Amino acid sequence: MQSRNPILDNVGKAMTEAVGAADGVRREAETVFRSQMQRFISEQDMVPREEFEAVKEMAARARDEVEALKARVESLEKQGGKPVKK
Repeated sequence: MQSRNPILDNVGKAMTEAVGAADGVRREAETVFRSQMQRFISEQDMVPREEFEAVKEMAARARDEVEALKARVESLEKQGGKPVKK
């Protein structure tokens, strides 16, 4: 035969409510932390990832172009052109 113990029922309810409240506090803390980090990053003049990747790609293309131009200058110099002052 099972009997319900009102003390255990109340403890169970209190624990369930405490877990719910703790979860709410955790979500609120995450929200506050996330907004503080976003504010900190924006104040530090950090570059967004997309902009960084775009500039990185531009630099790679510029480097490739410089290497191609160097090879072209060397080829022209070998063909009898004047050496270019550096």
